[in-house]
Amino acid sequence: MRAICLASAVLLGAGALTSCVPADAAMQSDFGFSVMPSTVAPGGEVTVQVVRNRACRGEAVVNSQVFDLVTIPPDESWTTAEVDWDAKPGAVYDVEFACDESNGTARLTIAGGRPTHHPTPHPTRHPHKGVHAGEGGTLAGFDLEEIGLGAALIAGSLGVAYHFSRRRTDEDAG
Repeated sequence: MRAICLASAVLLGAGALTSCVPADAAMQSDFGFSVMPSTVAPGGEVTVQVVRNRACRGEAVVNSQVFDLVTIPPDESWTTAEVDWDAKPGAVYDVEFACDESNGTARLTIAGGRPTHHPTPHPTRHPHKGVHAGEGGTLAGFDLEEIGLGAALIAGSLGVAYHFSRRRTDEDAG
């Protein structure tokens, strides 16, 4: 009888944990990538960057509906792309990164109006190795309210699972 209760508690906890995973987290990449800035005016310029590691050693290809296909050579970590002038203000576009056999997707938001800033010139020498300081923006888009709600659901389901696994029937008591 105890094995059934314990199995039920484990399944309930596992179900609660998997139901709280955000959809974006389910599609994580094996390498880091980013689009900077994440909001740009039509005709503006963005920097696309990959974090080089075992999953991304070769040429990286970056593709989006809002700019032409760009490639990042194996010995570089970033390049720039010019956003199309006819990009729809307020729209959010997917930016797809592909490197070796790994893929990932970032979001690019189009601001209203024409570009107001002039991009700073990039150095002519590109660094060969970047700093391995994390996953490059995987926490972007998380909402503290959603995280708190998910943590409360997990804590509640674990508490209920514990309660039911420890509850004794009249036969066990005695």
